[in-house]
Amino acid sequence: MKRDLVIVGGGIVGLAAAWQCLRRAPGLRLTLLEKEPACGLHQSGRNSGVIHAGIYYEPGSGKARLCRRGRELLLEFCRSHGIAHRVCGKLVVAVDDDEVPRLGELKRRGGENGLSGLRLLEPDDIREMEPAVRGRAALLVPQTGVVDFARVADALARLVLALGGEILFNAGVEGIDGDGGGLVV
Repeated sequence: MKRDLVIVGGGIVGLAAAWQCLRRAPGLRLTLLEKEPACGLHQSGRNSGVIHAGIYYEPGSGKARLCRRGRELLLEFCRSHGIAHRVCGKLVVAVDDDEVPRLGELKRRGGENGLSGLRLLEPDDIREMEPAVRGRAALLVPQTGVVDFARVADALARLVLALGGEILFNAGVEGIDGDGGGLVV
């Protein structure tokens, strides 16, 4: 069968790429190939579920900008598609005195990356927020959140199908060859 576009891999990246391609090119004959019996069964469905805020990246870097923008888009996607998520913040904990100065650097980076509400916490403040956590100090990063990325993958798969895309499961790619007029997958 002839297709305009074949995407290999049904994780978050493959599904999001397929969705955007179909949104931007109605009528595109797109097939997504997934070697497993469902989408999102590897990294996309087995990660920690953290929605990162961009605290670790060099201010002004592409990674910092993309992390912040990706976070905004993910939260918007979750809201508009009814996917449960929480922006609950996180604590970056220094467990010994040598790690405490690094928190100040992370706070500086986060501020320069546009994060607000960053606070350095003392041990008593840490215990008040998270009674089971012990540390010399911590940095509160309010913009960090959590989501079940397997649910995000499911929503993306439904959108791909609704826009006329095709998803083939148990369809591992064994090779890609040129045939003069295109590629044979």
